[in-house]
Amino acid sequence: MRSFKYLVVVLAFLMSVSFVKAEDVKKEEPKQEDRVTGSISVGAYNRYIFRGYELSSKSFVIQPSVTLSYKGFSLNYWGNIDSDEHATQSFIPDRPGRKSFNESDITLSYTYTIDKLSLTGGYIYYGTKYADETEEVFLTASYDIISKPAFTIYRDISTYPGTYLNLSFSHSFDVYKDITLDLAASFGYFKGDDSYWRTYESSIGEYSGKKYSAFHDGKLQAGLTIPVMKNLTIQPAVQYWFPLSSKAKRVVDGNPYNPNGHLDDTWVTGINITFSF
Repeated sequence: MRSFKYLVVVLAFLMSVSFVKAEDVKKEEPKQEDRVTGSISVGAYNRYIFRGYELSSKSFVIQPSVTLSYKGFSLNYWGNIDSDEHATQSFIPDRPGRKSFNESDITLSYTYTIDKLSLTGGYIYYGTKYADETEEVFLTASYDIISKPAFTIYRDISTYPGTYLNLSFSHSFDVYKDITLDLAASFGYFKGDDSYWRTYESSIGEYSGKKYSAFHDGKLQAGLTIPVMKNLTIQPAVQYWFPLSSKAKRVVDGNPYNPNGHLDDTWVTGINITFSF
């Protein structure tokens, strides 16, 4: 609990520093576009990582996505297709050794913007075949300055009660004509609140210890945004995922300390194609 409170204080301080260095926030809300906008994208990657958890191995994944937006409201569909499912420390395949369309997520959100400050609240439904389906609500505060800091609180309200905090930064640099170099970093903290999250206890050989809470996952990312035509872009990218603490990577007597599996240093490479309208 002490480390959880410390994290909240540190993150609040970082966000406040970013706000102070930026220009004062104007109170007028910008006019939203009076039409439906959206995007259709598909990504191909060497593996699927979610909050540091390795959810695919020895295969490639295809991840389609569709987003529709109107006056601050947004509806998104996201899916994951594994070409050849293999188990990992965090993943039990629903179709071992076979192709599987194993996840379909729906996100509903609303964004309120005041000058450079954006507040987004929303709901996520996780339709997973390899695990019990669950739901989350979330709240994000972001600020449009050079590092684009964003702080998000996710709360599982269904199958796996717990709170996940994420602090992220991103920035794009012009490289050549309209091509940009995109850099990003994010850092997560998790606190489990349900008996599901009890950690492995070596003295009795089962998951009956304290509920898992830890500085959890980190991610560093670099990529390019390459416009192909007016509304079509290609984005090759590389990601490096890593555990943020000894708890996140701990293994006890050959068993992950975290019931969801331990985190490893993992590289993800791939490409995403997006059509906007």
